[in-house]
Amino acid sequence: MHYKLFKLLINFYPPYLFTGIKIAHISPDYRQITVKMKLHWYNRNYVGTHFGGNLFSMTDPFLMIMLINNLGKDYLVWDQNSCIKFLKPGRGTVKAEFKITEELLNEIKENTKDGNKFFPQFETDITDEKGRVIARVTKTIYIRMKNSHH
Repeated sequence: MHYKLFKLLINFYPPYLFTGIKIAHISPDYRQITVKMKLHWYNRNYVGTHFGGNLFSMTDPFLMIMLINNLGKDYLVWDQNSCIKFLKPGRGTVKAEFKITEELLNEIKENTKDGNKFFPQFETDITDEKGRVIARVTKTIYIRMKNSHH
């Protein structure tokens, strides 16, 4: 899917639209995505800060989609495990940045070339407007070649 169409569709996808989550930037090669979320009356929690579920949603499913678009149709890619650690209350606009490097893609291809499953882990920081980390999400992604029988 063309990256501009993907950005448009995600930004109007109801689960993101109604939480205030938006893709602020996506590179044409799907190697960089920046997601932002402003604090609104409808996405605040009981104490007036960002609802934790929305913070977690900011990180799903972007790494998986980036990897699918970079590895191609020969690979099976899905989120296997995620964990979030809340570090500070989130106020104002928060953001999460995702980046896929050529080195990572080479590592994945090397570790899956014989039909093996590969489980890379990614840490994504969610930061506030001052650059302070308010939450850290750790994701494990399941990757293997589709034609393997492992």
